[in-house]
Amino acid sequence: MSFLRCLILTLIISLSALSCYAQNQMVVDSLNRGYLTAEHDTEKVHYLFELGNVLIGPNPDTVLIIEMLIQSIAEKNLASPNKSLKEQYLFFKAEALNNIGYIHDDKGNIKEALSYYEKSLEIKKILSQSNDQLIAIAAKKGIAESLNNIGYIHNYRGAIASALDYYSQSLKIRETLNDRYGIANSLNNIGMVYKAQDDLDEALNYYLKSLKIKEELNHKYGIGESWNNIGEIHTLRGNLKEALECYQKSTDILLEIGEKVGSAIALNNIGSVHIELDNMEVALSFFQKSLKIRETIGDKKGIAEALNNIGIIRLERGEPEAARECADRCMRYSKELGYPEYIKRSANLLKKIYLQESNYKSALEMYELYTQMSDSIKNEATVKATIRQQTKYEFEKAQLIKEQATKELIRVSTEKMERRDNLQYSVILISILVLFGSILALGFFRVSERTAEGTIFFSFLILFEFFLVLADPYIDNWSGGAPGFKLLFNAGIAALIFPAHAFFEDKLKARLTKR
Repeated sequence: MSFLRCLILTLIISLSALSCYAQNQMVVDSLNRGYLTAEHDTEKVHYLFELGNVLIGPNPDTVLIIEMLIQSIAEKNLASPNKSLKEQYLFFKAEALNNIGYIHDDKGNIKEALSYYEKSLEIKKILSQSNDQLIAIAAKKGIAESLNNIGYIHNYRGAIASALDYYSQSLKIRETLNDRYGIANSLNNIGMVYKAQDDLDEALNYYLKSLKIKEELNHKYGIGESWNNIGEIHTLRGNLKEALECYQKSTDILLEIGEKVGSAIALNNIGSVHIELDNMEVALSFFQKSLKIRETIGDKKGIAEALNNIGIIRLERGEPEAARECADRCMRYSKELGYPEYIKRSANLLKKIYLQESNYKSALEMYELYTQMSDSIKNEATVKATIRQQTKYEFEKAQLIKEQATKELIRVSTEKMERRDNLQYSVILISILVLFGSILALGFFRVSERTAEGTIFFSFLILFEFFLVLADPYIDNWSGGAPGFKLLFNAGIAALIFPAHAFFEDKLKARLTKR
């Protein structure tokens, strides 16, 4: 049995065993039927992408199979002689790679996630140069997403300067494309960087900007994510009542749409607030609920976070062995992830446990590790990089706004000049027609030959000047403004008019001077 057939069979089994929320089940069934009855691979891929979007929160393992199937179908069709079709399948492959990276990221498989994100990014960079504008724009949007995802990993690894650079690149592309949800996502992630630097005012500012856009778009997952992040700011400020309200909003929204990762984060944060309120049993209950969800979906980052919090409560309750078990597991996951913030938390908890056990040597080692991780997150270079990157972003944004305003001013001015010129051209043309009409009308009156010659000469002189006015912009462009070339063009126009002038002069003079 081929790899592709194995994936299809696995997908069918997975879909039949799914536990979806009622409102999603009909959509899943409909998309599954569409996929199974589709005749062409392009149709199949579209159905699979939609299916993945519906299931990404509650069923990541099934989505992983879906994305691998998309990748396999795309690779099978890359040999197509049709360039447009080949580019479509290459784009499908890039999107699948990005989504596979996202699932690995959620599971805490950071090395694999980064590898998939970078592979996806390279393909999208190639496609962004496509002559097909739809493919090129979609690829640019995908580049912004990949940059954002890579920045997210760098942020959690403590490489703040790199994270901000990726986030800013992503935001700049999204603003150029007017990708509003993408902009909201980038703003949210930049807010996370400021929160890690304890700049809570700036973090809240970015979170609120992000929330506003998501609410305008009615993006449920994004709204739930933003309320959770805003709740974290209130927690750090000691506004516990406001924090609980934000976390509850987040949990309600995310559970409603079946988003397990986000709801587990919100549950964990509610537990953290109850620790501050000294409601240890309530806090433990929320942490355990969060841990259960995270273990179900294999979220290593979330498991580490929940274990650390449960360990804190176990230690407070006088259960050092249970606390150490949680802290050891947390440290193992944190080192596997390579996240300094999580290693720091684990080290701090283990330090307290070792002090209670009078194991001062191990306590000192944990204290040194805690200090080392703290320094790696908040060193002077990082803070300077944050400020420098933000200043660069604000300057570039201001420049972009200024350029757009200048272009708009030039456009309005150009339109105004064109309207003015068209109006004047019309008036001049009408005047010339009236002038020649008047000359013809003079045929009913007897005038001297000298008067007739002067009238005809003046009329053709006006006509010649009118042609010069009309042709001047084109002559200036062709000649580059050089006087010699402009004179030649003008002489050419005069040479074209001269025969007409000689012909009509005889005819009109005869008419005007007839007796």
